[in-house]
Amino acid sequence: MNDETVARVHWSFWAISAFALIWNVLGSLNYLSQMNPDLVASLPETHRAIIEGRPAWATGGFAIAVFGGALGGLLLLLRKSVAIYLFIASLLGTIVTMIHTVAIASSTIDFSILEIVIMILMPLLVVAFLIWYSKLTESKGWIS
Repeated sequence: MNDETVARVHWSFWAISAFALIWNVLGSLNYLSQMNPDLVASLPETHRAIIEGRPAWATGGFAIAVFGGALGGLLLLLRKSVAIYLFIASLLGTIVTMIHTVAIASSTIDFSILEIVIMILMPLLVVAFLIWYSKLTESKGWIS
């Protein structure tokens, strides 16, 4: 990268990179808040069922998804192409977490369509977009 490349980065790069970081920091805060038993007790039954019944492998996937994504967002802002690999790790962590969430969703707990979209589809779509976008920015020379 040289000074000319810095000037050619579109403003949307900064907006999307900031979104990536904020989205994943919020996910990281969500993960950390789920370690507080009092807070978990105050959640709706459907959310408590997911958190309280989550096995260690799904919790590990959740941690990889959100902390990997947060680091990926930070590195994307710093214009480092290693962000791509962290977003891929985040996708894999998200998929692992969703295996458990879908298993719970198909059990006796009745999830609304909105809950399914927010808890399952949205995280998958966001991380898939971030992988695609970070690869696009690498091909444009915006990150290296």
